[in-house]
Amino acid sequence: MMEQGNNQKRYVMRKFILFVVFILFFMNMVTAQNVVIIAHRGASFEAPENTLASVTLGWEQNADAVEVDVYLSKDNKIMVIHDKDTKRTAGKKLIVKESLASDLRKLDVGLFKGPDYRGEKIPFLSEVIETIPEGKQLFVEVKCGTEILPFLKECFGESGKIDRLVIISFDFDVVAGAKKIMPEVPVYWLHFNLTGEYSTKLIEKAKEADLDGLNFRYKGISKEFIKSVHDANMKIYTWTVDDPEEAAKLSGFGINGITTNRPQWMKKELDKISDR
Repeated sequence: MMEQGNNQKRYVMRKFILFVVFILFFMNMVTAQNVVIIAHRGASFEAPENTLASVTLGWEQNADAVEVDVYLSKDNKIMVIHDKDTKRTAGKKLIVKESLASDLRKLDVGLFKGPDYRGEKIPFLSEVIETIPEGKQLFVEVKCGTEILPFLKECFGESGKIDRLVIISFDFDVVAGAKKIMPEVPVYWLHFNLTGEYSTKLIEKAKEADLDGLNFRYKGISKEFIKSVHDANMKIYTWTVDDPEEAAKLSGFGINGITTNRPQWMKKELDKISDR
């Protein structure tokens, strides 16, 4: 009888262990599938950043969202470009805020990536918004100051796709101001640490401004910090992750989204990790 009882206990234990393993596997699969993959400056590993070519490729590679950067030109046009001047991507230096959009648009910002992209222009934000497919999002990173906000609001309103748009910025005045004039648009505060973990005071600051969450550099983001963000009823995204193991770890922590230069490849690598 005792041996039969022990066998029963071992059987129950094995069943329990298998159940736990299944639950952990299922949770890992769900996490990997639910995390939002954001194409950094479009699919910028393969195509010239912040161009219609890279944005379109991002959608073609099934990114859940695309991220682009914007500055305001001298004549108040919203230009899609990362740097404050055009030297790195065009080879000729024009300072965006001191230049007319027509002059900025004469530059070739595709050739630096290769001859296949010759002729790519600096896009207007409105052109990029037109490309957003149904069910996808565009993360618009404001690289300048609050002076852009009235023009951004006008652009968003005229687009007919305001429900697919998100605002992010390192400038807290920008994100706080954006949330005030466009409360219906999700707004996330960009931030980074060079060393160490993030303080929960950053969560409190974002909450006070009614922001929808945070978008922090991946180094220093802990599982506990993500939980604190979620406990505050906010989301947290991260940038820029091209290491699948790091992405899988953050997915397991519960991160809401990951920004990467290689959206299609990253999705495939995360699926491989989930299948282990």
